[in-house]
Amino acid sequence: MKWKKFRIKTITAAEDIIISALYDIGLMGAQIEDRVPLTALEKEQMFVDILPDGPEDDGTAYLSFFLEETENGNLLLGEEPVTEADALDRVREQLESVCQYCEIGEGTVAVDETEDLDWINNWKQYFHRFSVDDLLVIPSWEEMEPEDEGKIVLHIDPGTAFGTGMHETTQLCLRQLKKYVTPETELLDVGTGSGILAIVSLLWGAKHAIGTDLDPCSVDAVDDNRKRNGIAPERFEMMIGNIITDPAIQAAVGYEKYDIVVANILAEVLEALTPKVVSRLKPGGVYITSGILDVKENMVRKAVEAAGLTVLEVTHQGEWVSVTARKKPCA
Repeated sequence: MKWKKFRIKTITAAEDIIISALYDIGLMGAQIEDRVPLTALEKEQMFVDILPDGPEDDGTAYLSFFLEETENGNLLLGEEPVTEADALDRVREQLESVCQYCEIGEGTVAVDETEDLDWINNWKQYFHRFSVDDLLVIPSWEEMEPEDEGKIVLHIDPGTAFGTGMHETTQLCLRQLKKYVTPETELLDVGTGSGILAIVSLLWGAKHAIGTDLDPCSVDAVDDNRKRNGIAPERFEMMIGNIITDPAIQAAVGYEKYDIVVANILAEVLEALTPKVVSRLKPGGVYITSGILDVKENMVRKAVEAAGLTVLEVTHQGEWVSVTARKKPCA
């Protein structure tokens, strides 16, 4: 099996935003090369205590994405076969779009052919069990330990397309969800990905969840993780489509049905999504957002307030922000 490697030269501050933007066109599983020192948690996940001194961090970063070549020489972008030139054009278009609101450095793209490696499984050596407060997250290829008995445990297999729960934005959402989930909670998870937020809410006792996503791969990822965590199919429904623009999805999701709507998406998407969320929430319902760079906090706050919601809390982790708001109760 042959792969094409798309290697982007950028800056460390733009890593997450570029990865998210390129995910939208089907580029998954970024390999990050930078000189940012590992955090204590990252060292723990990699079983590393002390690293030798390396070059000083100059802010430069390289992001590499790998696309499989088909027999006729095309590349698989998500599930779509495209030419190398078309794939390169789409990458450059996304980078130009990101440039409108974020400094990305050079933003140059180099394309190389790679050796035949098991890209799908090699990354697993770096992902091990971890905790978010009292929630234990265990990947599917690790076993439960005797001391894990009695804990709330999320069994997760993100595959190559979706997150693991380690990212700050996911953890911000999880901490807010825990404050508001009750046994009567009807939850809508917009941009559900692998279903982490909805599944954990159901493990905490939520009554029912609906997830929406643009990527059809999310259906299988959610189904696998739902089964892995013993969630009955009738408790977690998946829908594919754009709730911002698609009337069919809007109707299927329904109106004034949800105690909680959670969206871990980029600030620019939240700005367009928020007016659509208000009519989905029950009176008094809670809207939990993340995926917001700290420099975009005011953008989301303004969108939330303009939609008639009351900001309850703004929380931070690293350079990321979560905004939690409430719809006005009935008079």
